[in-house]
Order: sequence, then structure tokens, then C-alpha cells
Amino acid sequence: MSYEIASIDEIDEVSDGRCPLRPVRHHFGISSFGVNVWTGKAVGDRIINEHDEAGEHEELYLVLEGRAAFQLDGERREASSGTFVFVKPGMKRTAFAEEAGTSILALGGMPGRAYEASGFEVWAPITPLYQAGQYAEAADRGREVVEAHPEYFGPLYNLACCESLADRPADAIGHLRQAFERFGEMREWAKTDTDFDPIRNEPEFKQLVGE
Repeated sequence: MSYEIASIDEIDEVSDGRCPLRPVRHHFGISSFGVNVWTGKAVGDRIINEHDEAGEHEELYLVLEGRAAFQLDGERREASSGTFVFVKPGMKRTAFAEEAGTSILALGGMPGRAYEASGFEVWAPITPLYQAGQYAEAADRGREVVEAHPEYFGPLYNLACCESLADRPADAIGHLRQAFERFGEMREWAKTDTDFDPIRNEPEFKQLVGE
């Protein structure tokens, strides 16, 4: 079939412990651009996590329903239903619900290069385990995510982080190697990522990251 139709409510929410989102891109299997929907259920709920996309994506937001208050480098701008907000990389942004049930659709892509889906949506449920320091459990569940979604490079890198912290150096290095094969830019991330401090002196790790 060359088309699919789904209402927002038909796409289940996922959460990394911060702002729940509906993974529109993953739901449809879109590979050419990023698109997701966030909803603030109560007045004052943060809808969009604060971030700046420095060196990364341009983002276009559309308020689908309700009314939102954006903070753009500290400047407050209100946006009602039907309003677009375009934000370039490097500007710190977040948004809050001014009405219950406010939903924002976000589209993103990196200027000058083809979009590559990292798969952060499928890893999101594992993040609270990582943040709680439950690295072994996060690694076990993360392996299931990687096996179920081999098309994404992000979970491979995150799994390697958890395995490093869970004292599983061979597994960590193996999955990190696979992540680099899929998305070589992560080699630079690993050079300074403290999650790899437990295995930083391993000869295989040094060789892998070019230290």
C-alpha cells in the first residue's frame, strides 16, 4: 500500500521520563524527515523539552490544538492553534501548554544533508532506567530494542553506553563498532562521552575511537 492514515490518538505515546511524544515518523516508517507530536495534558505542562539543536536540525513547529507559550532564547512568544514557529539551530527553545490538551507537531532536518533517523523514539522507554543507574537492566532491555529495530543507529550507541557502565566491555565495544559502521560521526562523541570511562583504557576501545 502506498499510503497510510492515522489519527493522533491512534499513535501510542512514548516517554523518556520528560515530555511524552507520539512518534509519528516511526509509526509511518518515514525516512526522509523527522516528525513527531507532543501534547501538554494540563495547563503549564512542558510540551517541548528545552534544547538548542546546536549544529543539528532546523525545526518547524505547528500548534495543532490549544495554545502554547514558546520560550525562544528566553523570549516568550504565544502561539495559538494554526500557528507555525520556525527555529534555526543554536537557539534554545522550549514550549508550555497554555490550555489543557495543547498539541504541537514538530518537523526537523539538518541543512545540507539527507535525513538519517536515529531511532531515539524506540529507545525512550529505556532512558529512565539509565538515569536511575540501573545499567544492567537498561542494557538487557536495550538489546531487545536493538534486535527489534536494526534499522536505527542510535540504540546501538546507547546500548554500548549502558554495557560500558554495566561492566560489559566486550559487548560495549562490539555494539559501539556497529554504531560507528552505521553513523561514523559518533566516533567523535565517544571520545568525550563519560559513559565510556570504564572501558576507556581498553586497547580495543582506544583503537576503535582512534585514541
